[in-house]
Amino acid sequence: MAAPSDHPLAPTPADRRRWAQYLVDERAEAAVYEQLARRRSGEEREILLALAEAEGRHEAHWVELLGGEPAKLPSASVRTRLLGWMAGRFGSVFVLALAQNAEARSPYDSEPSATAAMRADEKIHHEVVRGLAAKGRRRLSGTFRAAVFGANDGLVSNFALVLGIGAAGVAPEFVLLSGIAGLLAGALSMGAGEFVSVRSQRELLESTEPSGYADGGLPDLDLEANELALVYRARGLGEQEALERARTVIEDAKRGSMPARAGHGDAHEVVGGAWRAALSSFLFFASGAIVPVLPWLLGLGGLPAVLLALVLVGIALMLTGATVGLLSGGSPLRRGLRQLGIGFGAAAVTYLLGLLFGVSLG
Repeated sequence: MAAPSDHPLAPTPADRRRWAQYLVDERAEAAVYEQLARRRSGEEREILLALAEAEGRHEAHWVELLGGEPAKLPSASVRTRLLGWMAGRFGSVFVLALAQNAEARSPYDSEPSATAAMRADEKIHHEVVRGLAAKGRRRLSGTFRAAVFGANDGLVSNFALVLGIGAAGVAPEFVLLSGIAGLLAGALSMGAGEFVSVRSQRELLESTEPSGYADGGLPDLDLEANELALVYRARGLGEQEALERARTVIEDAKRGSMPARAGHGDAHEVVGGAWRAALSSFLFFASGAIVPVLPWLLGLGGLPAVLLALVLVGIALMLTGATVGLLSGGSPLRRGLRQLGIGFGAAAVTYLLGLLFGVSLG
């Protein structure tokens, strides 16, 4: 273990309380990595166990400063306990994203009793966990994009619609009908648009990948003329490298061995499936769009319905924004507030237009 940094020979009670808190938090974080490791295998499991071992070294540092295990220890932070609870039950990319955020907020940068090695460890841990979470993020990105942005679009567009209609002074039944119509029209449009978008992107990827169109003619190519080399040069290889690659492929083909084709795995995994993305977009748009309509479904009208819609949509916007922030490794609170500002801003515009329209009709 690295030598401790300079610290007071006679620590104050505040120092000891702070060190004890670091101790229990490091112990809890090590347990999180161990729980995640139990759900993994191979290289990922070894990496997670190595992270747990590093947290154990940090724990030993605080035990040493405290002069041994204290008789009474504080509870781990709420954030760390939540992380442990989720790791034991889910072991998903959400947990790794939370762990990444936790490693990014290390208190050791301003802690004089932490060693330089510990500060460096925490920064490296952040990058390690980011790498572990990357695969799960790629897997989620296609469907997740459709789901989150579908829900957000449903919230904002239908909220703006019902507020604008309601501000015009029409009957509650008409507001409800408008909201249901907006829900169905928007969900169908989102689902169809997402299907076309994802299918087109997958087809574009397929058109750029090498095909087996010319494989049948490989055994008959002239080794000296070797026009196959032009294919590899067109794909970016240098002249000599392309020539050598072409000779190898032709010789293999004459022996009956066709070249292997690279799959679309990673690229298609990022894009996602067209039907899955369309269905997610439809369902999540509908789930978002139903939220601002709920007050009118419950029989409310006028100002009470508007106020309840504001509360419900505000909570939903904060949740979708926080989810995006969490999975992208950003601040959940900041992303949530951003979503809230955008949604309420759009609704305010239509509400004012509805008021003006209602006054002009009156």
